[in-house]
Amino acid sequence: MAKDVIIACDFASGEETLAFLDRFAGEKPFVKIGMELFYAEGPQIVRQIKDRGHRIFLDLKLHDIPNTVKKAMRVLSGLDVDLVNLHAAGTRAMMEAALEGLTRPDGTRPLLIAVTQLTSTDQAALERELLIPRPMEEVVLAYARNASAAGLDGVVCSPLEAGRVHEACGAGFLTVTPGVRFADGDSGDQKRVATPARARELGSDYIVVGRPITRAADPLEAYRRCVKEFLA
Repeated sequence: MAKDVIIACDFASGEETLAFLDRFAGEKPFVKIGMELFYAEGPQIVRQIKDRGHRIFLDLKLHDIPNTVKKAMRVLSGLDVDLVNLHAAGTRAMMEAALEGLTRPDGTRPLLIAVTQLTSTDQAALERELLIPRPMEEVVLAYARNASAAGLDGVVCSPLEAGRVHEACGAGFLTVTPGVRFADGDSGDQKRVATPARARELGSDYIVVGRPITRAADPLEAYRRCVKEFLA
């Protein structure tokens, strides 16, 4: 299975995003478009970035009743993105409906993955605020199994759980892992983190990296460092 680094383009405007991508000197990294950018610019920013030759992870984390998510995914299927997601907490019925809505009449669709638990959530928050009195890994694996049973392609989890997800759901079940930081970097608001090299060792298929690249003095060099450490 191919592994790759996805750059989280968490910028406030399309202008800022495109200026950032201009710094990549002909390279076409896989990029993530999240809620801030999509809500600011709408579908047009997806089309603009796709026209530049980038693969796109559209990170909108849908979570609603099954029929609403199905109809929303039908709209998103019209965008030429490569990967979309939703929250596994929405239940298996919601995930099955999402898959149905995302699949085009010709049978094609983007990859669909489910968020297990956010990497900003730690065990204390899981228990005290979400009222889930189970170990984090157990919760993540249960959500991953539900996503697999619903026919999804993988999950978003922390690198710390990636290997166990593969054990539970198979080597071909994708693990897309944010919470990646350089060894000499700041963890920021992330709680369950790993370096690119450690994420590779733990079984991550794709790592999602934002601030360590987007806020670097030389983003291209930071990206190349991340690729080297993750794919070495």
